[in-house]
Amino acid sequence: MLDSRGESERLPYRGRFAPTPSGPLHLGSLSTALASYLDARHAGGRWLIRIDDLDAPRCRPEHADTILRQLEAHGLRWDEEVRYQSRHTGEYEAAFDQLRADGLCYLCTCTRARLAETSHSGIDGPVYAGICSRAGHQGAGSWRVRMPDGVISLEDRLHGTISRDMQRDIGDFMIRRADGLIGYQLASVIDEREQGINTLVRGADLIGSSLRQQYLLSHFGIPIPAYLHVPVLLDSSGLKLSKQNHALPIASKNAAQNLIRALTLLGQSAFAADWHGRIDEILRLAVRNWNPALIPRRLDLPA
Repeated sequence: MLDSRGESERLPYRGRFAPTPSGPLHLGSLSTALASYLDARHAGGRWLIRIDDLDAPRCRPEHADTILRQLEAHGLRWDEEVRYQSRHTGEYEAAFDQLRADGLCYLCTCTRARLAETSHSGIDGPVYAGICSRAGHQGAGSWRVRMPDGVISLEDRLHGTISRDMQRDIGDFMIRRADGLIGYQLASVIDEREQGINTLVRGADLIGSSLRQQYLLSHFGIPIPAYLHVPVLLDSSGLKLSKQNHALPIASKNAAQNLIRALTLLGQSAFAADWHGRIDEILRLAVRNWNPALIPRRLDLPA
């Protein structure tokens, strides 16, 4: 069994928020950013920003700038230089080359249609059937990490122990796309190493990613972070509030009210919804009183 032992917990706290610049922040992404910020500040730690802009067709520089300005307008100021994934492709390619040299990955020629037809549903999404794992393909295609038999686990401060069967629940996952772009799972692992991240506060929709990344972290000998997965905000239809679902961006002019709404969603605040306090005072009280145990297991968008 592979599990997280919190090797990083003895080190000074280093957390981060890593938005994809495919659009401005909405209330759900602000809530996650706020949880990450409060957890870091309550622990007396450092809070960093990473911009996940590897997927150029989905990402725009103007969206990255908007997100940074939104964070600043809400008093969520970071401690070090912003890391842009698009500027570190060489580091990701070197990590990919190491995985190939270690014999941990293989070429996959499956089309999207074949993947849709053959993959089965797992706890955290579709699971690849391993069709190409022994085919020995050469030439063009994506690259996948070969997952071993066994169970992988992580300890989450809100959800407790989370375990998955590595073959049945996760399967061989993609680390390099057919167009040559390094996949999110591998890039994120290298980012955590380079930024020294030892505590991850992120959405619960990324639990599957955390487990995949933990496998890679272990292979590279990178300390496993402490985890806190915050429930994602759901809209009135029960769907995740997201840019893809046309979530409305937050207005920076309403920063105080936005913070109070996010704190209320996170179970952290008894502020009246119409209270017009100063942003720095709201955050000061929120940092002092931060208690992850109060976070609800489900977050629903208020009517």
